[in-house]
Amino acid sequence: MNTQDSKSDRIATVSADGKSIYGVVVEGGFIALSQDFPDWPTLRNVIHDGALSRLIEAAKDKEITHPNGSFNWEIPVPDPEKIICVGVNFPDRNAEYKDGVDAPPNMSLFVRFPRSFVGHEAPLTRPPESMQLDYEGEIAIIIGKGGRRIPQESALEHIAALTLCNEGTLRDWVRHAKFNVTQGKNFDGSGAMGPWLVPFTDHAQITDVALESRVNGETRQSDRTGRMLFPVARQIAYISTFTTLVPGDIIVSGTPTGAGARFDPPRFLAPGDTVEITADGLGVLSNGVRDEVC
Repeated sequence: MNTQDSKSDRIATVSADGKSIYGVVVEGGFIALSQDFPDWPTLRNVIHDGALSRLIEAAKDKEITHPNGSFNWEIPVPDPEKIICVGVNFPDRNAEYKDGVDAPPNMSLFVRFPRSFVGHEAPLTRPPESMQLDYEGEIAIIIGKGGRRIPQESALEHIAALTLCNEGTLRDWVRHAKFNVTQGKNFDGSGAMGPWLVPFTDHAQITDVALESRVNGETRQSDRTGRMLFPVARQIAYISTFTTLVPGDIIVSGTPTGAGARFDPPRFLAPGDTVEITADGLGVLSNGVRDEVC
């Protein structure tokens, strides 16, 4: 089957036959390309060399190597040096805290580990230590051009690609200590990222796009990136003030109001639920929920 008419700019990491591979997603399946580029073991290496467009070009006129159903999705960049998340970044989200405090002058940040994320269609894991697994739909920014103290006016030029993120959180564990949320944000497999990378070619892809989260088909979160308290350009500039950003780094840019913890009573995730995160131009990230088997 010739797939020339179904090519796209969706680049993914998947696993098949016990191996992790990367390539291009097309209608009907996946075109593996990692075997053609041995000098780039993962998409992080491709991003480092600014070569996402080469993958798209290489997929032209190639046949599907893995039909839908013959592979599993992985997080697109499996080995980032760092994943930095921005908290409380929408006006209504700030108001949820009901502390009478206006938006702060600087953003709240925390880090996550790659092991805390699964790929598209893999279940989120609810650990035995907590029944308070929550969802947070976000857009993740993949850094392509590194730098330190990046000016805000040129910050978007440092983006290689975008993807979706469900920044799953164990709510009671983010309150185990006074000044940090690390524990509740890093349970293995509690969040998801993917399904794929969409190369960043136009500022309009991030400056004011719709972002939505659905649980079992019900819309729970809905907002636009144009309402962010700290736009993505400012995030890149601010974060690069204290740490050098490198290609493949990921910035998870913030979630709208409507997470399960904000309902009365709270509406946390449980096995049998399906969470979908979607944003303009990025597709849908979908995950079920399972209890961890210890």
